[in-house]
Amino acid sequence: MVTYSTNLFTEFDVFPTEGNPFAADRGTDVMANRGLEDNRFVPGQKKVDQKDNGGDWNFKLIYQCNYFFGNVLPKYYAGKITGDAVAIRHDIGEMYLVRASIYFKKLQKFGDFPIISTTLPDVMESLVAASKRAPQTEVARFILADLDSAIVFMKPTAPDGNRNRLSKPCAQLLKSRVALYEATWLKYFKGTSFVPNGAGWPGATRDYNKNYQFISGSIDNEINYFLTQAMTAAKAVADATPLEANNLDNWQPVVETDVDGQAAYAKKLESNKYFAMFGDIDLVSHKEVLFWRRYDLALNICNNIAVEAGKGNGGCGYTRGMVDGFLMKNGLPIYAPKSGYTGDDTISQVRRNRDGRLFLFLKDPKQKNIIYPSPKGTHATPIEPYPDILNKTGNGDYPTGYANRKGLSFDAALCGNGLGYTGEIIYRGAEAYLNYIEACYEKNASLDADAQKYWKAIRTRAGVDPDYQKTIDATDMTKEAANDWGAYSAGKLIDATLYNIRRERRCELMAEGFRYNDLRRWRAMDQMIVTGYQIEGFKIWGPMQKWYKVADLKYNKGTSSTVSDPALGDHMLIHQRVKTDLAYNGYRWTMAHYLNPIANEHFLITSEDFTDPEKSVIYQNPGWPYASNGIPDASLDTK
Repeated sequence: MVTYSTNLFTEFDVFPTEGNPFAADRGTDVMANRGLEDNRFVPGQKKVDQKDNGGDWNFKLIYQCNYFFGNVLPKYYAGKITGDAVAIRHDIGEMYLVRASIYFKKLQKFGDFPIISTTLPDVMESLVAASKRAPQTEVARFILADLDSAIVFMKPTAPDGNRNRLSKPCAQLLKSRVALYEATWLKYFKGTSFVPNGAGWPGATRDYNKNYQFISGSIDNEINYFLTQAMTAAKAVADATPLEANNLDNWQPVVETDVDGQAAYAKKLESNKYFAMFGDIDLVSHKEVLFWRRYDLALNICNNIAVEAGKGNGGCGYTRGMVDGFLMKNGLPIYAPKSGYTGDDTISQVRRNRDGRLFLFLKDPKQKNIIYPSPKGTHATPIEPYPDILNKTGNGDYPTGYANRKGLSFDAALCGNGLGYTGEIIYRGAEAYLNYIEACYEKNASLDADAQKYWKAIRTRAGVDPDYQKTIDATDMTKEAANDWGAYSAGKLIDATLYNIRRERRCELMAEGFRYNDLRRWRAMDQMIVTGYQIEGFKIWGPMQKWYKVADLKYNKGTSSTVSDPALGDHMLIHQRVKTDLAYNGYRWTMAHYLNPIANEHFLITSEDFTDPEKSVIYQNPGWPYASNGIPDASLDTK
């Protein structure tokens, strides 16, 4: 059984990212590349597919889970499985968590989704009947039920002792994530077509859903239920999981060219457990890490984490909005009186006296990236270069000028092309702290003693004054709105306390792949329906322009332009170099993009006559047409 379940760890996306795990927030207000990430910020470019092509509306992995349960559970309850009883129960628990994780990804992409818990015969009538979409609240409750089973069956520690296997705390953490997602989605989309029984909800067009009633009696009761579940599950993990230590103060060489100082700084950074947690080979010593993926050069199971952290981060960089959103060490926003912020003329200046997470994880030219040279490090970057904003080396592109340092290893042996074996974090305890804080405030409009304790612990670890109330009092939401889409829900600015809870989450989980789904569940992109948002990078039209040859900084040169026109602003505008860029006028949004469309073929094969998609038992998501290559109905954007 253990082989069946662990094979699915890699078969399905148990891992939250694809490729480079620390470029996973690209295509949001946190990170950007030169592309447009699925065209989601260019209304009219994202279309309904004709065929799914093994995509999101796919039941292969669900079938594999159900096959396991259909064969194993009857034998287990009949006492016909021999061996270590505790180990057997744990293996079953892992499969419950695996199915829950698969279903959660379906929930995030589609909302309403068929709930299938058994294997089905290859009979058209049965398959069509099983295609009926369950309201998303039912899907979320199904996921929580699977996670409750996982919690009951699994041991509190991973059976391998290394946390490369799942465990009870992993199920509790995922439960808090799912419950918080559903609660906030219901809250911020309440009354719209994106929630069951909301105005125009497409589920009501099918007989099997038209009289749907919430299990708890109302959407408000559902919101309260899920928030309570999130708090309970998150607290169980947070109370049992210490945060990794951050033992490095914001010390840095006075000047970039201080070679000895950079070497001394690298040695100090190597001993920082919090920094090392993202770049070590073996994560066993990091108690905050609940589940991680081990790589092995001998088995040819490798990655490029260290290579990309050493230079360019795979052509993806932090936005100015992300960088400006970090607080100063004293807990004040950069614009607050007496904050101590001195500007962004250089990257060193940007990092000075800031939140320790920005200081640690924002790269700075001339930093020493390699302490231990090795002939295996064919793609190592020993010294951090000036950002390659001109993309002269291709895979060394620094599109925003601001580069991520999460995942850096000082060992060149990990920097062979495709031959790295840095460990990859899947679940870590800090998320539980953040989930509890947010769920508590969303539920009670106040912070209880546990939420206060968790928030202070995260800020203290980050090297920021733990007095979060000082930050809240100094927050100007109109200024934050320029940096952070999370300042909004449903097109309106939120209150300063909730905003700073969201800010904390953004800063702590930066680059780890949470951002897009957070923005969706908060309904934090409506404001871009009317007003485009320009993605900015560092301040190229200031002292940093001296890092480049004047002749290379070309603007208003058509397709040969390399940077944006200084008349448009001092900061680099990555989509305003060339006027033909689809996002030249900024990222835009359309309501339909909060959920993915279902491919046309699924409606045809489940319709009465196999030709009329609107006669299918399946209904399309809000705003999306049934026809292939169709684009969203913009009428949703004005409601």
